[in-house]
Amino acid sequence: MEDMAELKQQLKSLCASQRLSVLATEREGQPYSNLVAFAETDDLGELIFVTSRHTRKYLNALSNGKVALMIDSRTNRDSDFETALAVTALGTVEEVTGDKRDALVSTYVSKHPYLADFVNRPEQALMRVKVTEYVVASFDKVHVIRIRD
Repeated sequence: MEDMAELKQQLKSLCASQRLSVLATEREGQPYSNLVAFAETDDLGELIFVTSRHTRKYLNALSNGKVALMIDSRTNRDSDFETALAVTALGTVEEVTGDKRDALVSTYVSKHPYLADFVNRPEQALMRVKVTEYVVASFDKVHVIRIRD
């Protein structure tokens, strides 16, 4: 088994290197997924994304409150079967407002400076996923990193 500190470092490196993740939501028994630009907090306890309040992903996320974000390192090459990581972050989501929003916008824009105007449009919601656990999977191994209960 891999050392937990090494696994956490791999997770941190993966999050830092990737700009997009797949957001999975559910509403009335119907799953739904989208690509979203995400950012992570330093402790990996929170993942942040932005969406319009007029989207299905926004409505789904708030109606259920539980989401998953998949972040991966695939390159669509044969070598992915040996080297790619796929990480699923499980947690609860909420829209962030007020002073907390300003701090997280800074984190988000640091990773995505080209989205600074987008994130500050009035119709955009800054969404925070409070991660409960990361499921880290390679081709033949799966590890769980618990963040909070």
